[in-house]
Amino acid sequence: MSNRISKPVALAIALLTVASLMLSACGAAGPKDLLSTIKARGVMRVSSDPNYKPQSFLNDKGELDGFDIDVAKEVAKRLGVKVEFITPDWDTIVAANWGGRWDVSIGSMTITPERKKVLFFSTPYYYTPAQFAGPKDSPLNSVDDLVGKTVCVGSGTTYDDYLNGKLALEGEKIIKQVQGVKMTTFSTDSECIQAIQAGRKDFEAVLTAQPTIEDAIKSGVQLKKIGAPVYYEDLAAAMDQKVPNSDSFVQAVSKAIDDMHKDGTLTNLSMKWYGVDLTKKQ
Repeated sequence: MSNRISKPVALAIALLTVASLMLSACGAAGPKDLLSTIKARGVMRVSSDPNYKPQSFLNDKGELDGFDIDVAKEVAKRLGVKVEFITPDWDTIVAANWGGRWDVSIGSMTITPERKKVLFFSTPYYYTPAQFAGPKDSPLNSVDDLVGKTVCVGSGTTYDDYLNGKLALEGEKIIKQVQGVKMTTFSTDSECIQAIQAGRKDFEAVLTAQPTIEDAIKSGVQLKKIGAPVYYEDLAAAMDQKVPNSDSFVQAVSKAIDDMHKDGTLTNLSMKWYGVDLTKKQ
């Protein structure tokens, strides 16, 4: 019997061998899940707003500091990685399609049905009231006094949606909807407060997170609250749905936040930055 292999059989064996090698190579180079990629990199890239004190801001050393910054550092620590901060515009963050420039937003983002169309959200890590404020000498005392007045808000925020009458919340209800209010927008809520401090008179009030107003007052800005909070916000970490294989990362971030609720870490951070525990749902 001859040991020679016919040319057709040899060709078939060769093709099968090449195909096997290609499949092995594809398997080895196939896309990893996001959590594994972050752990291999050793760094979790976080987007945050540096103009939103006391949530996130530049301190006297020129370093990012604040409640959101501390939360992000603690989440990264629990995932076993370091943290790197990116500071894109808020409009860019909430629009998703980040293109892998950062992995997660830990920047006091409100969960809304509209945002859930393009972003994954973690467990909420705290809850804040939305509050109107104006100059300390303002004659406005109630939310109803704002009818016909102009209010400043950050572009692309829930405060923007609220004044436009199109805000929908996840897990919360609007306490009072103000109508007949005109609006002007800046890039961030903080710019509205800075404009009031500078003496701008082209708007009468600002709508932002109550802790932001309280921190501004403590810092010497001549502000006063106008009326009671109009709604509460469930604030969570957000991740881009366009990133493939990110389920395990979303779950890991949520678990870290759940554990931080259980062991008191979030309460301690809230007391540190706000002087009150905002990590319990109102």
